Amino acid sequence: MTIEAPFPVPAPRLSPRDRLVLFVLCAAQFMVALDFSVLNVALPVLGADLGMSPAVLQWAVTAFALPSGGFLLLFGRAGDLFGRRRLFLAGLALFGAASLLAACAWDPASFLTGRALQGLGAAAIVPTGMSLLTTTFPEGPARDRALGISGTLLSLGFTVGMVAGGVLTDLLGWRSTMGLLTLFVLVVLPLAPGLLPESRTPDRPRLDVPGAVTVTGGLLALVYALSTAAAQGFGRVDVLVSLVVGAGLLGAFVVVESRSAAPLVSLPMLRRPTVAWGNLGGLVTFSMMSTVVFVLTLYLQDVLGLSAFETGLVFGVQGVLSVVAGSLASRVVGRFGARRTLAGALAGQGLLSAALLGLGEGGGSVWLATAAVSLASMCHLGAIVSYGLTATSGVPDEEQGLATGLVTSTQQIGTTVGIPLLGVLATTAGDLMSGVRTVLALDAAIVLAAAGLVAAGLRGRRRAGSGAVEAEAVGAR
Repeated sequence: MTIEAPFPVPAPRLSPRDRLVLFVLCAAQFMVALDFSVLNVALPVLGADLGMSPAVLQWAVTAFALPSGGFLLLFGRAGDLFGRRRLFLAGLALFGAASLLAACAWDPASFLTGRALQGLGAAAIVPTGMSLLTTTFPEGPARDRALGISGTLLSLGFTVGMVAGGVLTDLLGWRSTMGLLTLFVLVVLPLAPGLLPESRTPDRPRLDVPGAVTVTGGLLALVYALSTAAAQGFGRVDVLVSLVVGAGLLGAFVVVESRSAAPLVSLPMLRRPTVAWGNLGGLVTFSMMSTVVFVLTLYLQDVLGLSAFETGLVFGVQGVLSVVAGSLASRVVGRFGARRTLAGALAGQGLLSAALLGLGEGGGSVWLATAAVSLASMCHLGAIVSYGLTATSGVPDEEQGLATGLVTSTQQIGTTVGIPLLGVLATTAGDLMSGVRTVLALDAAIVLAAAGLVAAGLRGRRRAGSGAVEAEAVGAR
């Protein structure tokens, strides 16, 4: 039986060294989040400069998304086996070199090569960085606080990228967006070796090669299909073939893992309520929030006629409130528990997305858009922190890379699938305003349904103290 603490446990003060460790890990995560959006507004200028047609230009995004989403689980497990710090440092070095290549690109091939190598570096940085964070800060208030800061910066990185990308492109050109990422690596990489502890599993089992091949191939096919569909629709033959191949390979992966002596993904872990429901909440909050941001960008510029700079200011308010939410998230989790926080944050995000259905074509709607998306982002931040805590709680240190690999795969896949699945409806509808309303209605319904499922699935499984949830006895069966 578990007993919930009557009062929240205060987060301990971090030592100067702990703060430096947190700075290194969070700066790396922020850098990767920044890379998701910093190039978006620069794409037209980039395409004209390098002679990339619109059909080729969408690969500026896809070339990064494919390896960053496809190799996450593999690199998360490789870090467990061969050393998380070692792989984290290698990922940082590769990301920095790739960013420099992209900044200096002389033709489309060199630029897309740099973007693909950036994605490969990100796939190493994200799961190993999260594993180092969860193994450095013990489960409880310290980890709650660290994950709260990390979640804030992840959300803020995407928003800052949208604003910074436009400013840098106007002032210094599109190459400066890639140069900014190189500068991040030059600051973080020299600090990391002396601060981060090495960690790996003690027994060093064999790497599950069949599992690695099937899951990586399946994720690559899925990300390719959804990224391509976002730009060109689902009717293309290559999109449909990729969806079938991806589904088949992921099905084969489940069969392989059920028979493997040293599986890449432990199926009993996936049967833990904390892991399953936590990751469902994460998948929904990331996919649906990215969709809201996408359709609001279209709405603000194409319906209300705002400039790119004015649109950036709207999302700048969102970023400021995300910082506020991140500073409060660990306290909320400590007071109400991760289960309640996750379900409540999803419910809040869904209700505020529904409030956006009140948008019209008049200029006054900009205030509703700013208020609703900013408050929804605060709920989104609470969901990010609580889903990470939920999905990694009770997992042994030797399996933290696997658990955080699932968490970060959920994040990457959620960010990738939301816009193709729903956002495309806004652009293919005959009337943009009706398309935006349809997307927002579906978005709100999905988030609210997920809130109810998460609340029901994790009912009664609270753990005292940190506000995380525990289902060790259930998951062990």
